[in-house]
Amino acid sequence: MTLHGFFTLVLILTGAAGAAAQEEQTCLDPLSIQVFLDRRGFSPGEIDANLGANTKRALAAFQEANALPANGTPDCATWKALDDGQPVTTTYTITDDDAKAPVQPKIPAALPEQASLPSLEYRSLQERISERFHVSPALLAKLNPGAALTAGASITVPGVTPFDAVKKPVRDQSRPGTSVVVSREGWMRVLGADGALLFFAPVTSGSEHDPLPPGEWKVTAVAWRPPFHYNPDLFWDAKATDEKATLKPGPNNPVGVVWIDLSLEHYGLHGTPEPGKVGHTQSHGCVRLTNWDAARVAALVEPGTTVTFK
Repeated sequence: MTLHGFFTLVLILTGAAGAAAQEEQTCLDPLSIQVFLDRRGFSPGEIDANLGANTKRALAAFQEANALPANGTPDCATWKALDDGQPVTTTYTITDDDAKAPVQPKIPAALPEQASLPSLEYRSLQERISERFHVSPALLAKLNPGAALTAGASITVPGVTPFDAVKKPVRDQSRPGTSVVVSREGWMRVLGADGALLFFAPVTSGSEHDPLPPGEWKVTAVAWRPPFHYNPDLFWDAKATDEKATLKPGPNNPVGVVWIDLSLEHYGLHGTPEPGKVGHTQSHGCVRLTNWDAARVAALVEPGTTVTFK
């Protein structure tokens, strides 16, 4: 082999190795994995560009549904099955309506104190935009360094179906006979009448004080943007001085924007004002999802839908 041929071979091999490394890096990209999962109906919860527990559970569910090794570990075979050919991020221009929408900047932590507020809307425009695109406020800021969130500003956001905290979900009539399974391991599955998986999402369900009771229940009602009726008798950590109170509706209501009532007294499936904590902290017994995931579930269930806790 001539010296020229040798260097040519080295360049070819080096280029091939570089391309392989680039492909592997793409396959392991947390942001694209989370966005693809969200679009496929396997929610990672709040998109934060990290391969946390919620994302790994959603990834394992996707792998199982697509006859891939269901280990929750990203790889190129899984990434190629996930990739729908659409961009991972998109550009959104903040509207005048966004900027003028009502906010409730100071929301106290104590529920009795929240009852005095006229609403429980978003605390800020940043929180509103973050929930709309299923993204953590920290990642939204990282995607838009130095950007001012004002009317007319164009920002980069995850390429997911935007969530509207005002628009009531419409029942998906093409999906009759659905059922729901909730696991104390931190996930929910919505199944079709044929048993096919329609939607997967992380949940927070129960605690040491209020464990999720195993059994089969029925959906009795679906309430959109409900008020929250605080009863200290149902909260093990309530103060002795707390009294019953009614909190106004809104995305920062303790049950978020959706309450799916169950035949099990005091239990329901619902949203949350703290999407970043879903799947990571405990609840007072009910099943908590992000507001956008709760809205998706609300469109897939109706009175009579079976809900199994296990």
